Amino acid sequence: MNRTEIESKVRDFLIEDLEVDEEKIFPDARLKEDVGIDSLDFVDIVVIVEKNFGFKIKPEEMAGVKTLSDFYSYIEKKVNA
Repeated sequence: MNRTEIESKVRDFLIEDLEVDEEKIFPDARLKEDVGIDSLDFVDIVVIVEKNFGFKIKPEEMAGVKTLSDFYSYIEKKVNA
C-alpha cells in the first residue's frame, strides 16, 4: 500500500468515524492540539487501523507520533514491513 492510499484511508476515517473537520487534516497537523484526538479517540483509532490496515497499534510505538505525517509514516512502515 502506498503513502497516498494510506493518507486517503486515514483522512476518510478521521472525517467519517471521528468527525474531524476536513480543514484540520494536513500533514503537519498535531494529533492532539490541531486535530483534537484525545484518549477516547485513540481507542477508536486502534480498532479502525486494525480493521483497515491489518495490524495492531502498540502504544509504545506511538510515543514519537506527534503529527499526521508521523502517523502516516508509522502506518506505512507497519503495512509494508
